Amino acid sequence: MKKNLKDDIIVIQPVRIPSWQDIREIFHYRELGFFLVWRDLKLRYRQTVLGVSWAILQPFLQMVVLAIFFGRLIKVPSDGVPYPVFVYAGLLPWTFFANAVNACNYAVINNAGLIRKIYFPRLLIPLSAVGTGLVDFLLAFLMLIVIMLFYHMPVTLGMLWLIPLTILLSLTGLGIGALLSALAVAYRDVRHIVPFLVQLWFFVTPVIYPATIISDRFKPLLNLNPMAGIVSGFRAVVLNQTIDFAGLYQAGAMGLLFCLAGVLYFSRKARDFADVV
Repeated sequence: MKKNLKDDIIVIQPVRIPSWQDIREIFHYRELGFFLVWRDLKLRYRQTVLGVSWAILQPFLQMVVLAIFFGRLIKVPSDGVPYPVFVYAGLLPWTFFANAVNACNYAVINNAGLIRKIYFPRLLIPLSAVGTGLVDFLLAFLMLIVIMLFYHMPVTLGMLWLIPLTILLSLTGLGIGALLSALAVAYRDVRHIVPFLVQLWFFVTPVIYPATIISDRFKPLLNLNPMAGIVSGFRAVVLNQTIDFAGLYQAGAMGLLFCLAGVLYFSRKARDFADVV
């Protein structure tokens, strides 16, 4: 019985939009994704004295500086809770988002050698960048628990809301990161612009100040920023306060919209990466 050689041929061709087959393919290459995350973590903390402790120290030291200048000197309101807890609860999701976006900004270009040599779902690149940031986020979360216990603040079951909030945060970071990483391949200026834009984004997000001080006239503009609702929701859960579900729903809608747009654009441009990078 002769075997048809055509049955053993796998044709790899670019696609214009993601499909269910792409999701299955990403799952099939999941081990490569875990390897990319592990590789990035090793490269980041290799030959460092403190190692992964930097994942905790970065938001903690930021919290100390912001608590001194904005909590003690300027006396920014903190919704009746100690300012260090207030600002750290906002810094934690923001630091994860900012690091993920900045990592995605360079991700495709840094993996140019791998892209030219083998085939794999290109979306694994921004996914691994977000995954690396998620590991740092989970480590830094332990410091949040320590700070809360230091200020005698309860750790309640309501904090389980942080799971869907973290998923939404990850999807938002993935969408924006994927969009910027694809743009950075075509326009190298993007790599220099993104860190500056992330810094500006920090100040229009209620990280060092509560969203309650924003005038109602500007609330619709604030809600266009998905990180505003996510950070406020994250902080409300941690501090056991009332969640602004209206703002959180708008943030969720904007975050999912960014995720969909970013992934679609990245998938459309991914077929040209090997020729451009």
